[in-house]
Amino acid sequence: MLGYIWLFFIVTAVVIGGFTGRIAEVGQAAIDYAKIAVEISLSLIGIMCLWLGLMKLAEESGLIILIAKLIKPLTKWLFPGVPPEHPAMGNVAMNISANALGVTNAATPIGIKAMKELQSLNKHKSVATNAMCTFLAINTAGVQLVPATIIGVLLGAGAKNPTVIIAPTIFATGIALITAIIVVKALEKLSIFRTENYIEEDEEQ
Repeated sequence: MLGYIWLFFIVTAVVIGGFTGRIAEVGQAAIDYAKIAVEISLSLIGIMCLWLGLMKLAEESGLIILIAKLIKPLTKWLFPGVPPEHPAMGNVAMNISANALGVTNAATPIGIKAMKELQSLNKHKSVATNAMCTFLAINTAGVQLVPATIIGVLLGAGAKNPTVIIAPTIFATGIALITAIIVVKALEKLSIFRTENYIEEDEEQ
């Protein structure tokens, strides 16, 4: 679907450029922004490599387990069905940390690993647990204290004051996080969303 949308934009630009006699400018703009896209991509590769390396070091050194212990009171409330010392909690903590620092691309593989660890505790593999739904909600909200990736994109695009987005980003993602937690915790208490209902349906099928 996304491919069709981009095709529509490209065809529209070419058609309008042809009708207005500015087709040469359309072609030049495509070349110029292709160059900018490469520059931005290269700047983001450096950020991703740095954080993925740090995450690997944290995993090998046992830092993930330490972080899990530090945030134990919070994770115990958010994920009551997961043992506090389980590896999933460390990966959840690192995922939240990466999102908070704005390196969402680096957070993705950590989030996948955290979800796999949560799935290992799932007795009914075809139905997501409350812990998995809670983690997905928190990850999707993605609170950001320092939107490093966006700042990197703005710098690559030549923005003069890329850090101006920090305050609005903290506010918007903070509200999103609070809303996500409230909604997921409220929904898991409703009988219609209880895991048992979906387990019974699977067994009947």
